[in-house]
Amino acid sequence: MTNSQDHTRTLWDAVVIGGGAAGLSAAQALGRSLRRTLVIDSGQPRNRFAAHMHNVLGHDGTPPAELVARGRAEATAYGVEFREGSVRAVRDEAAAEDASGGAGSPRTVRIELDGGEAVEARALVVATGLRDALPPIPGLAEHWGSGVLHCPYCHGWEVRGQRLAVLTTSPLGLHQAKLLRQWSDDLVVFSAGLGGLDADTERTLVSRGVVIEPDPVAEIVGDGSRVTAMRTEGGREFAVDAVFTASRMVPHDAFLGALELRRADTPFGDFLDVDGTGRTSHPRVWAAGNVVAPAATVPAAMGAGALAGAAANFALVEEDFALAADDFALAAQDRGLEPERAQRVAGASS
Repeated sequence: MTNSQDHTRTLWDAVVIGGGAAGLSAAQALGRSLRRTLVIDSGQPRNRFAAHMHNVLGHDGTPPAELVARGRAEATAYGVEFREGSVRAVRDEAAAEDASGGAGSPRTVRIELDGGEAVEARALVVATGLRDALPPIPGLAEHWGSGVLHCPYCHGWEVRGQRLAVLTTSPLGLHQAKLLRQWSDDLVVFSAGLGGLDADTERTLVSRGVVIEPDPVAEIVGDGSRVTAMRTEGGREFAVDAVFTASRMVPHDAFLGALELRRADTPFGDFLDVDGTGRTSHPRVWAAGNVVAPAATVPAAMGAGALAGAAANFALVEEDFALAADDFALAAQDRGLEPERAQRVAGASS
């Protein structure tokens, strides 16, 4: 095995791509399992635009960067190593072995970094999150994470009782609108993104004092530090203190294309299909956090990451036993012993 500081051709027990809440939780589980683990992280977590996290038990109000710093320190204490960078592609080494006439068993995956280097791993956990693609409305991106928000559970308490708006971008906007009525009775829903409301839906919203504005939004108005109003294409202006909207969620998983992993069509879009432990259709690849569960909050991502890390470790445990049994059988065959006889000889000499 090469030196741990040589990242060009090192075989790791596990590689984790992504150093946010899910990735660090997976890395910690693997490190505590005595697995030689590398985390590759680009330093661009989804929640980097938010000043604080909420609904994270024991860490309520903590800045996201502070949680990451704590997590890195904890994982490092268990022997986990870190590498800054982005991944260009992941390939199954079984294909290379088959082409060369060698054994076809998929013993590793190869992770190719943007800089041209590559590492190999017996297990891979993908925790790269997603990108929030926002409508091209002036002022929207500028206030994203401060005055323009996406999660009522993450931010509703902080803006409770204030003048709130929902900028709908898809049918999911109706769910968001109903939720936000819990935090404020001063709520306006810009309904153009819903494609028109039926009479029953409109009646339901109006019955609780929700204002419905069908004119499309032209601009998010702010004073430089906060949102102050919503301006429609027809020139109407609504004074607001905060805007909630649902982005188009784009998972960071294009680098996995060569593996041809199974995917699933979800209400949030096209995402990797995983089982209850986060395992993908490839036996050596797991995925956790927003890259597969776009609605997952920080604690949900942490739990999924810890489970994926533990599942990856157990898969390696099973493989370790299988490889040892194969080696044992081959050794017995070389010595001309029956397996039962070889076991007794091994027991007597231990």
